[in-house]
Formats: sequence, structure tokens, C-alpha cells
Amino acid sequence: MRNDLDRMQGAWSVLELEMEGQTISGGMLGNARVEISGSRFSSVGMGSVYEGTLALDNSVNPHHITMQFDAGPEKGNTNLGIYQLDGETLKICLSTRGDVRPAVFSAAAGSGCVFETLSRNKSTSRAATPVATPAAARSPVASESEFEGVWQMVSAVMDGIPMDPSAVEWVKRITHGNETTVYAGPQMMMKMEFTWDSSRIPRTIDYVHTAGSSKGKMQQGIYEFTGDLLRVCVAAPGGARPAQFQSDRGDGRTYTVWKRD
Repeated sequence: MRNDLDRMQGAWSVLELEMEGQTISGGMLGNARVEISGSRFSSVGMGSVYEGTLALDNSVNPHHITMQFDAGPEKGNTNLGIYQLDGETLKICLSTRGDVRPAVFSAAAGSGCVFETLSRNKSTSRAATPVATPAAARSPVASESEFEGVWQMVSAVMDGIPMDPSAVEWVKRITHGNETTVYAGPQMMMKMEFTWDSSRIPRTIDYVHTAGSSKGKMQQGIYEFTGDLLRVCVAAPGGARPAQFQSDRGDGRTYTVWKRD
């Protein structure tokens, strides 16, 4: 009789991702998937590649899963979790804080948990998985700019509604040349190429989305640096450029503040 680890072998597409009470699904997940070969796992299509080993215990209910990361941003960390395997559907809930294992399949705000629902992907094999190129080996998209590097989100207001602080702490943006990628935890939310003009008042920035739910769309915005903070206000895709750093209900604008990490 096949055990659960045998039944998990292969590639699994991420159908839905919940963290800190925020749910991501559909097109926003792009090609995100988890691949399992033997006792090793690899999470791809989520920005950086996350790799490590997993151990299962189905003698308890809910079943336990322990994931130890040995490559990627989480290298050296261990996540305790629970899982449910039902035919072609796999549910995994992991704790990202300390040594407390989740008791239920949920990732409410403040829980520090990540809850994934996956479906077996029969068309994707590990041999076809692209290997992430180390940052030092990549050809630069363009010369470095004042936006270069990793930025931690400080606050965000979207269409006049502030983002919950428990969700804000998960969000980062990584800029390389004229390309920036926004992540919520391990999940890539959007990728954009941008141009900017620091001679105008306020300074202007324009984005063209190359990945994510707004792929192919353009956004106009303004930006400014205040000490070690970056403030950015962008219009909704196709909207007129904002004149001020604010987002009010119904204007479709997104106003974010970032601190260099």
C-alpha cells in the first residue's frame, strides 16, 4: 500500500494561498507550484526558489508535516505544519513562527501561518523546472538606480482602505535595474518594468506590469524619498497620474511607503 509521501510525488499547482487573513487565488498565483521528489521539495514560481526536505506523520490527526529549508531565502529554517491529502488535492498549513504547530487549516490575521491548497499538476515534470539564476550571475536589466535593492513595506492604502499591519509586514519589493518585483511572503504578487523622471516636481514613475494580475497594463505614479523611506502613489491601471501622496475611497489609487531593508 502506498504511503502519503509516495502519493505526494510530482508537481502540485498552488490554487489558493492564504496568509495573515489575506487570500490570493487565480491569476495572481501565476505558475506557482510545489514539486516533491523523494523526501525533497521545491517551491517554484514564487519569486525565489525554496528547497528542502519534508517529513510526514499520519499517525496523528490532523496529519503532521515538517519542512526543513536548505536553499533559498528560508535556508536554515524549519516550519511545522499539518496536511490533508485527498486524491488530487493537497492542503498544507504551516507556521512561520517558532515551534508551535497549527491545529487547524487556517491562516487568520496574527496567526503567523500560511495555508496553501494545491492540485496535482500532471503536465509539469521536475525536468522542465527552470533553475533560478543567482542574482550575482544575472545580467542586469539596466544600470542601478536609486530604487536598487530590497525594500520592506511600512504601510499601504489602496482605494482609501489601509492594509492591515499584520499583512504589511509580509510585503517586500526587490528592484534590480529597471525591474521591480513585489512579494507577499514567498509569493510573487507582481513584476514590473519602470521608468522615472527625478527632474519633475513631484518626481514621476511609470510601471508596465510584466507578471501578475495586471500583466500588460500600465500605471502612472509619483514618488519621493524622505530619509530612508520611499513613498510611492500610483493611479489605477490606465488612470491619470496622481498629484498628491494620498489614496481616497473610490479613486483607485495605491499609496505605499517602503523602508530600505
